[in-house]
Amino acid sequence: MTVEIHDGGRWRPVCTLDDLQPGRGVAVLLDGAQVAVFRDRAGALHAVDNRDPFSGAQVLSRGLLGSRGDRPTLASPMYKQVFDLTDGRCLDEETAPDGTPAVLRLWPVRSTPKPAGDTAARAAGPATTPATAKEDTA
Repeated sequence: MTVEIHDGGRWRPVCTLDDLQPGRGVAVLLDGAQVAVFRDRAGALHAVDNRDPFSGAQVLSRGLLGSRGDRPTLASPMYKQVFDLTDGRCLDEETAPDGTPAVLRLWPVRSTPKPAGDTAARAAGPATTPATAKEDTA
């Protein structure tokens, strides 16, 4: 399975589903924007900006997944603010230190089957060995 993020214009493949360990995040780069991608223990995918609005550091991919009630959350590894993964808002503070709303950008994310031609066998080259090819031509 391939994990894709919608960049506002099209779906872009960013990693495989196997690259995402449940409960842990990875950072991916989309045209200069860092995006934190997560797979929770239930298998749901989440993608948010990797930039922590309180510290300015690109660290949210190292955050901790959890929940408050029935809402999935992400706790920043910097100052521990918790963000709602359904709408991106900070559940602890309304504004960041610079006065802007404490909200993460959510990126649409999905998993799709790998294209039919995208297999390890294809990467390894043709199925025939030189000896087989020689026998075929004789």
